[in-house]
This record gives sequence, C-alpha cells and structure tokens, in this order.
Amino acid sequence: MSLTDPLGDMLTRIRNAQMRKRSNVATPSSRLRQRVLDVLEAEGFIRGYTTVEHDNGKSEIDIELKYFDGEPVIREIKRVSKPGRRVYASVKNIPRIANGLGIAIMSTPQGVMADHDAREKNVGGEVLCQIF
Repeated sequence: MSLTDPLGDMLTRIRNAQMRKRSNVATPSSRLRQRVLDVLEAEGFIRGYTTVEHDNGKSEIDIELKYFDGEPVIREIKRVSKPGRRVYASVKNIPRIANGLGIAIMSTPQGVMADHDAREKNVGGEVLCQIF
C-alpha cells in the first residue's frame, strides 16, 4: 500500500491513539517523521520515541504519548501543507498558534523546526502542521 501523505498518516495515528487513551503508537519510519517527532519531543508534546528495526529490513517508530491528569497533552493536531496544496510562509507571515501556546512545525532550508525557532533564525519555509 502506498501512502500519498506519510506525515498526515502519522499525525492521524497519534490523534486516533490519543482518543483511545493508548500509551504508545507505532508508525513506519522516515527521516521527516523523525525530525517532526524531535520537535514534538523538544516542545514537550510527547514523552519520546524509539526506532525499531525489523528482520525484513523495514524500520518502525514507536511513539510514547504524553498525558496530564488523564487528558492528552496534544489537544489538537492538524496537517496544514498537504500534497494537493502546499503552504509556504515567509518569516513575516509565520502563523502564531493560540497566541504562542501552540506551535507550527515548519520545514525550512535549515531543517525541521518549530515556528519560534524559525522566527529566531530568520527563515521561512513550508508549514507542515499545527499543534495545540
């Protein structure tokens, strides 16, 4: 089965696992997914993740979700730039999510980073997703 939007698939898996109050969720591995998960971990939205190698040569990411008082830390996770409609933002137009309480994850020439890091480094790029 080929996926047209692997990052959107990972975000949906996280959303579905949190609705079912799961502690872990697995997703196929890729470098982009790992970079997005690095940002989520650095910002405190997930506990962490590990990469698991299988015998057939494929690898999988096991994501450990984070909860506070029984509620998921990620209230809303939304894909912004999709395969059919890419969304780019210059430094001046980087969106602010919930007055700075949430983050927008961006793919920039200097790597995948949160919106506040992109403003700090004065780079724009593709807005991948929003987390609140």
